[in-house]
Amino acid sequence: MNQGPLRERLIDVGVEMVTAEGTAALGLREIARRAGVSHGAPRRYFPTHQALLSAIARRGFADLGARFAAAGAGEASPRERVRALATAYVAYALEQRGMFELMFRHDLLDSTGQEGSDGPRLRESTRPLFAMLVGLVSRCGAADPEVTAAALWANLHGVAQLWGAGSLPLALGDSADGPDRGAYVARLVGAALDAHLGADPS
Repeated sequence: MNQGPLRERLIDVGVEMVTAEGTAALGLREIARRAGVSHGAPRRYFPTHQALLSAIARRGFADLGARFAAAGAGEASPRERVRALATAYVAYALEQRGMFELMFRHDLLDSTGQEGSDGPRLRESTRPLFAMLVGLVSRCGAADPEVTAAALWANLHGVAQLWGAGSLPLALGDSADGPDRGAYVARLVGAALDAHLGADPS
């Protein structure tokens, strides 16, 4: 565990908890207990429970952003970069289910920033990732890049959620959640790109 300032230690503990146990484990008192501090100590750094959960979620968005950068680095065409980002997004969702759930639970998070919070607004972590997707979709020739990117994101998020819940593997057959999972995910990502960007001209 990070032995730095208490603020970072609280976030570290929250990241460990959501990764291992999911969002239901993220009670303020339990985070404080596992960090070895009094239940009131987090209030010195996070004025609300939402503010602490948002700081934890920002770690997830930073990780996802780094994966996006790595995934798209070697791809030449905008469409292949979109495919790489889409694949990385679904893979992250399946590997980090607890964190992924938290990142998009805006009923639990403070996306705008609250008075007294010393951290950046959550939207400052999330909007650049969407802007990156919009830019790539625009370069793919979409007539309305923002709406097309939003629809594609919704499609990919649905794939991730339905796969994580077991619905897609059930529909696709037993082999879908075994060694062939990567191939099925690649096919679903390809179908989503074709649906929103048109058939690949190459």
